[in-house]
Amino acid sequence: MNERERAWADLMRAAIAGDAAAYARLLKDLAPALRSTARRRFARVGLAVADAEDVVQETLLAIHLKRHTWNAAEPIGPWIWAIARNKLVDALRRRGNRVDIPIEQFMDVLPADDASAAMGSRDMERHLKALPPRQRQVLRAIAVDGASISDMAARLDMTPGAVRVALHRGLTALAAKFRRSE
Repeated sequence: MNERERAWADLMRAAIAGDAAAYARLLKDLAPALRSTARRRFARVGLAVADAEDVVQETLLAIHLKRHTWNAAEPIGPWIWAIARNKLVDALRRRGNRVDIPIEQFMDVLPADDASAAMGSRDMERHLKALPPRQRQVLRAIAVDGASISDMAARLDMTPGAVRVALHRGLTALAAKFRRSE
């Protein structure tokens, strides 16, 4: 265990014993080390380094929530770095393997032809008709027409929660239908 990790372990022991100042100092000392590691890893995989701050905050929160799981007889470094690694992996998984490209770059290149738009509209109506009337109404208004949950709740005399449930059930039913047809 290096000197820095020994200091972290001493601070964590004091924090667990109830020393709030030691705990604040531990988190303050951990943040730059976590930030440096997260930025390096994000840069290595070609992601925005600015997003690394979210991983740092999630890691500090996880350390706070799981501090009681650290065994004071064990080195603290591997425990901290395992949490940091897991939070980084979680962030990369959430991001997925996608590349963000503004749609404006493709508007002239990929114009929609009118025939496929009309066919898509007919297909959509056919699929929506398979849903119960309330789900169909909610799904069409929110997903197709762009109405808000609160607008639909007022229009249909439903609670916003009931509208969300109807929307979720409608989407789930359509997804199941598409999975069966594949």
